[in-house]
Amino acid sequence: MVEIELDGKKVSVREGSMVMHAAEQAGAYIPHFCYHKKLSIAANCRMCLVEVEKAPKPLPACATPVTQGMIVRTKSDKAVKAQQGVMEFLLINHPLDCPICDQGGECQLQDLAVGYGGSKSRYSEEKRVVFHKNVGPLISMEEMSRCIHCTRCVRFGQEIAGVMELGMAHRGEHSEIQTFVGRTVDSELSGNMIDVCPVGALTSKPFRYSARTWELSRRKSVSPHDSTGANLVVQVKNNQVLRVVPLENEDVNECWIADRDRFSYEALNSDARLSAPMIKQGGAWKQVDWSVALEYVANGLKSVKAEHGAAAIGALGSAHATVEELHLLGELMRGLGSDNVDHRLRQQDFSLAAPAGQAQWLGCSIAELSLLDRALVVGSVLRKDHPLFAARLRQAARHGAQITRVGVGHDDWLMPVAAQVQAAPSAWVNALAAVASAIAQSQGSTAPLDAPVTAEARAIADSLLSGSQKAVLLGNGAAHHPAASSLLALAQWIAQQVGAKVGYLTAAANTVGAQLVKAQPQAGGLNAAQMLSGTSLKAAVLLQTNPELDAADPVAARAALDAAELVVVLSPFKVGLDYADVLLPTAPFTETSGSFVNAEGRLQSFVGVVKALGDTRPGWKILRVLGNLLGLAGFDYQSSEAVRDAALGASPDLAARLSNATAATPVATPAAAGLERYAPVPIYAADELVRHSPSLQATSDARDAAMAGLPQTLWSELGLSAGDRVRVVQDGRAVQLAAKLEAALPANVVRVSAGLAETAALGAAQGTLTLSKV
Repeated sequence: MVEIELDGKKVSVREGSMVMHAAEQAGAYIPHFCYHKKLSIAANCRMCLVEVEKAPKPLPACATPVTQGMIVRTKSDKAVKAQQGVMEFLLINHPLDCPICDQGGECQLQDLAVGYGGSKSRYSEEKRVVFHKNVGPLISMEEMSRCIHCTRCVRFGQEIAGVMELGMAHRGEHSEIQTFVGRTVDSELSGNMIDVCPVGALTSKPFRYSARTWELSRRKSVSPHDSTGANLVVQVKNNQVLRVVPLENEDVNECWIADRDRFSYEALNSDARLSAPMIKQGGAWKQVDWSVALEYVANGLKSVKAEHGAAAIGALGSAHATVEELHLLGELMRGLGSDNVDHRLRQQDFSLAAPAGQAQWLGCSIAELSLLDRALVVGSVLRKDHPLFAARLRQAARHGAQITRVGVGHDDWLMPVAAQVQAAPSAWVNALAAVASAIAQSQGSTAPLDAPVTAEARAIADSLLSGSQKAVLLGNGAAHHPAASSLLALAQWIAQQVGAKVGYLTAAANTVGAQLVKAQPQAGGLNAAQMLSGTSLKAAVLLQTNPELDAADPVAARAALDAAELVVVLSPFKVGLDYADVLLPTAPFTETSGSFVNAEGRLQSFVGVVKALGDTRPGWKILRVLGNLLGLAGFDYQSSEAVRDAALGASPDLAARLSNATAATPVATPAAAGLERYAPVPIYAADELVRHSPSLQATSDARDAAMAGLPQTLWSELGLSAGDRVRVVQDGRAVQLAAKLEAALPANVVRVSAGLAETAALGAAQGTLTLSKV
């Protein structure tokens, strides 16, 4: 530690720290623009000039290392005069348009100009003008004349998002922040550039001119999308959500959120919202009041039970629903005498399950991801499935960690990948077995599944056999794989041999919570795949899910729902109009209280931030009243907190209920013949909120998702060029899609994403394809 004197106080800081860090530790504020605690030091705004004894001139606090005995004055006449001089230079070319600036009221430059600026300007020449730039549907660069060249946005892209999408061109007063050769900003974390911008140069395009910051009420919430459980501040005006920004939580999301956390709020105000109960009569939809709708549902369930038995009734819930909603969904089914309840609509291997009341999880804390020395990621589109986990691993890689992977490997993770095995999904088990065999050879042990060792597998094994902090992480693709239990068994063996932790990245905000509240069969009931195949399901209750897009086989799911006598949809949106009989408007996360359990097993509760739209009701209340109408015991809850306590316990010790252990024996899988379909779920197709967000659907990620990705050899064989379309056939069903060259795909793999209306007609996420040029 080094001791310095700061404004007359003794401060001890770590050796190598800067004066700015010492000031932060001492609680002394030094004005700054370019400095950000999560970004590298640029020292180009010079606003943080301070007086250092014996130094001939003021020095930038952000770039001046501390030395033993250093004496620093941040508020001396010399320091203040230097700061005021810098402020005068910054304002020379800055437009005086605060009354129309979207950043007004939360602008760092505005605030510091009041504290450190002069009362009048000595500059009388013309100000510079920087032309606006169109960088996509999320970020507005309409007012780049306001830019003060702090380069925070540039450094964020390089260091956190992993891609330098913005850079500075030209010199002097001609300097401009811009994209490369007219490209758009496409990172899944791009919205954080808006937050780090200290002026009104980068603003939110969907929010632009919607409200003034002082008109907004700020309320805490939790993201309902991926398993990070990012903490949010939801900003509201006139009972309408107008903006979402991050709430800092160093253990969970640091100070960042993904773009789907930030911009999916648009769906809350969309025309697709369901605002009143509806019943289908004579093929036409009719609005009814709640008592009529719930009586209809209750009588329908009683009728099906009387005629076909309780086993003909089933419920499917989304892992994006709350702990409370999923608990009551399961209780409703079991109260009727049915154990047919499941949240695992995309799962194919149902032998992969934690014991009753336990849950598979990340295997470590989220914060530990940043500290790993070695990590093997299996079957994940990491950047798109888990943007903030990717940022954590990227941070680890920047500090020397070796990241390796087994998977299709067609996507760029924007971080160094030390070694990888690229293989078709059907070959993942054998590829992971090869890594296990390489480790076994190095240690003189016997692998659980014999497989030939390749150079790539050896490189991954060597990486895992070194280092200290290690993890083997299974992604969404591994969890939804037909041989998921074999992948877990191999990952567990590898982790035990090399001293690593093993875990699932987990797909949704409440995947862990859904397992803990037993939203899956416990005593021989039908799982999701069994319910959504054949004609055994006569009544279905769907909680915030659309099996046409969310199921592993959407064609089979649609056929099963068409054959059912009663389909009840609880959703915030008008979905399932073709197969549903009743639509019940269910509150999204902003209009209800509830809880999510994130990937690390952290229980986070939240409250509604706006009044419910129209006649929308919280899902837990709808299910509670249904239980009352059906005469079931244990449905007398008065609050969501009471439901949560019943589901998890009043003071739950969730850590004791988290386990990734498996007794499964891995089994080799045969390679698929012909072209194999690879069907990841695109980032903006994962749940109903992102599907109904116009800005997210206008991004390049959303556009590319609906294309068929072809490897180089197949692209050449078909004689394709940019803009061409292909006819994709699977099991006799065909769709036409725009073609896209994805040269990194294995030669026998075609990417045709799941979760999209354009590809739902093909059916199962796994299968063989034939392609022809249109």
